[in-house]
Parts: sequence; structure tokens; C-alpha cells
Amino acid sequence: MTDPVPLHTPARQPGDPDAALRPRKLAEFVGQEGAKGNLAVFIAAARARGEAMDHTLFFGPPGLGKTTLAQIIAGELGVGFRATSGPVIAKAGDLAALLTNLEPHDVLFIDEIHRLSPVVEEVLYPAMEDRALDLIIGEGPSARSVRIDLPPFTLIGATTRQGLLTTPLRDRFGIPVRLNFYSHEELERVVTRAAGLLGLAIAPDGAHEIARRSRGTPRVAGRLLRRVRDFADVAGAASVTRAVADDALTRLEIDRLGLDSMDRRYLTMIATTSKGGPVGNETLAAGLAEPRDTVEEVVEPFLIQLGLIARTARGRVLNDDGWAHLELARPVDSSAPQQSGLFDEDG
Repeated sequence: MTDPVPLHTPARQPGDPDAALRPRKLAEFVGQEGAKGNLAVFIAAARARGEAMDHTLFFGPPGLGKTTLAQIIAGELGVGFRATSGPVIAKAGDLAALLTNLEPHDVLFIDEIHRLSPVVEEVLYPAMEDRALDLIIGEGPSARSVRIDLPPFTLIGATTRQGLLTTPLRDRFGIPVRLNFYSHEELERVVTRAAGLLGLAIAPDGAHEIARRSRGTPRVAGRLLRRVRDFADVAGAASVTRAVADDALTRLEIDRLGLDSMDRRYLTMIATTSKGGPVGNETLAAGLAEPRDTVEEVVEPFLIQLGLIARTARGRVLNDDGWAHLELARPVDSSAPQQSGLFDEDG
């Protein structure tokens, strides 16, 4: 047996700023209204029947609240919450240790579930469907199969790469939930709520300025709010106004769309090295000195949502809005397919 698989029940920690801002109830969770409404029904139904809620899969870009929603579900159900991550479950025995230590109706949360090994996945299938583990004990001629019954439990998986999930695993989740980027209005509510929890005075225009530069992502909004608070405290500002927020975020190199230096390097590479594209993602990742997964999961989704770039069969291309944001003229022979922006806004 390997070292114990990391397994924990999250709690508020004095040094964990994200935990302090994280909602604890479904009613406190801002955004994702459709998903939230459906989850409220599933939670209420499971509680009324005295059953474990069906297995649930959260998928979508990082930072949208997958872990938070999993914790909220456990809290609303009044059951235990255990969390781990796909890459650290190395062997079937590791998964067996996790599952056999669950109490009835507990929630087991596996982040990055698309990174489970095929061997571990095979053990997970009967656990999800039949609430049983089929394990091989021993080796060679003396090996024998043993079935271990499990208590009813809810598996909640989270992934930023739904396409990397195998079909058998994906089909075993009875409740698939896609999480989408947040609107500016939703992020303003996130920022205002977080400022209240931090005891920070913030003007409506200050909350708006932070929200529109937060990449449609609550996690980013919380991080930027804490950094703006640092600048405001040092400057002796009585409250975070638009001017205070703009000054802080400009110094942090976060532009009016929420793009940072890596985003601008990405756009500039397409514009200057390939005249607007198409250019392959391997080339872009090498030029940025970043792993391809980071480029695909962190950089590109928001740029696509903004309509600055488009993915084509031949590679990435820069749209008209991308050229305009870089304040560069499109070459005469460049013709990228266009895509409308989700967060188009003047100013």
C-alpha cells in the first residue's frame, strides 16, 4: 500500500483567504442560476427520500465554483464531505481505502477526475453503479476476486476537460452540470459580498471596475479584490472607488478587459509571428514557455468568450476585436473567422 491518499474535510483556516470568502449555503452562492435551481431540487429530493444524492459531475473553466458547490451540497444534505484529487489516486487500493472509510450518504469529491488512471477507473465503475468494490487479492494461481459492499454515497467529480473523460465514466454521472463564465452583474455581486466579508468599504463603481476585469471568474474577482484592498490600505483610501480600483489594477497590468501580461503575449504572438494566424497551439505554448494544458485551460477559454480569437481546424486566429484590442492593423492578406464577444462593453 502506498502512503495514504490526501483526504480532507475543508474548514475555515485563518490563513486561507478563499475559505473566508466562500459561500456555505446554496442561497449564498451567486450566479449559475439554472444549475443552482436544479441542484436545490435534487438535494431536497434526496433528503426527502433519505437517500444519497445521485453522482454529480461539474465541468467548465477553472475558478467558477466547482469545489464550493460540492461543499455546499454536502452541507445542505447534512452529510460528511471528503475531498481528494484524481492524480493522487495512484492505485486501486488507494481508491478502495477512500471508499471503505465513507459513512452512509457521505459526499466524496474528486477534483481533476479526468486524470484518474484507467486501472482506478475500472474499480470506480462498480462502486458507482452497484455500491460494491471488486478487488483481486493475491497474485498468480492463488489470486481470487473479492467483492466488498459499500455504503450509499455521492461521488462528485470536477473537471475542466470534459472531453478527456472516458464515455463509461461520464455516463455513470446521473447529474451533469456545466458551469459557465459569470456576467459583469453577477461578478459585481460577488465582489460586493466579498468586500462585506472583508470589512472593506467599496463604492458601486469600484465593484463594477473590479468585476469587469475579473475574466468572468469569481476566483479571479476575489483575488483582485484582495490586491486592490492592499493598494487602498497603503494609499489611505476611505473606500474602493473606480479610480482606486483602476489605479491598482493598472499597476498589476490587468487591462480593461481583464487580460494580463500572458494574455497579451499570446495575442501578440499570433499577430506578429503569424500575421494573425492560423498558428498551432504547440507553437504558442512553446513561445509562451507554458505547458500546452495551461494555454488551453487558462488562457484561451476567456479569449474565445471575448471574441478576440477563434479556434479553427488549422489553428488559432486573431479576430478583428483582437487586432483592435492590440491597437494593431490587420494585414491585408489576413482573414480570420469572426466570433462575437460575450462581454462587449464600452469604455
